[in-house]
Amino acid sequence: MSYGFDDFYTPAQRALQADLGTEKLAETVFNAIVWDTLDEQAAGFIESRDFFFLATVDGEGRPTVSYKGGPPGVCHVVDERTLVFPAYDGNGMYKSMGNAAETGKVGLLFIDFETPNRIRVQGSVRVTDDDPEMHRYPGAKLVARVDVECCFLNCARYIHKHRRVETSPYVPDAAGEQPHPSWKRIDLVQDALPERERRRTEAEGGVITMDDYAEKLMAGQS
Repeated sequence: MSYGFDDFYTPAQRALQADLGTEKLAETVFNAIVWDTLDEQAAGFIESRDFFFLATVDGEGRPTVSYKGGPPGVCHVVDERTLVFPAYDGNGMYKSMGNAAETGKVGLLFIDFETPNRIRVQGSVRVTDDDPEMHRYPGAKLVARVDVECCFLNCARYIHKHRRVETSPYVPDAAGEQPHPSWKRIDLVQDALPERERRRTEAEGGVITMDDYAEKLMAGQS
């Protein structure tokens, strides 16, 4: 494989392996479960997921991680070396997408909490608003295209089993439409919203306070 041992482990990671006596184990694990392409099993698992966790780091080395949800296949396998996923409407911060655009690196964690099972992917990324796969994601603001550097299985023994209850109603429909979220009704953000969003706030019953929003959040009415 073109993605080598020295690409996968950093000197700091190797130093800890040496200190804790796991150098041989780390080498064995690398040779057994790390690939530089997505095989059929990994691709099928990724396409079956309706969420994943996205890790990014900014230009100053500050990391963040975010939950990305959508329809099943929200992260699409274009080919054995390429993934795409959307950035839907959010709070306007664009922390993850900004980091990805700045440093060009991402980590993705796909989990099945029911089995349980998980797969990690690391790669280089480009973020655009005109990706050829944009049509897959009605309502998306941007699409991230990942060039896979490595894919590897992850031991699932510490994953607590949970069962999926329902799809979020905020996942955009085929026309790219979605319900108006409660946080966009908060009085403090009205002046920062586009006119279209302020009109939707009025249509949904008008503005609410931060305390009102906190109550809705605790009741699962985000």
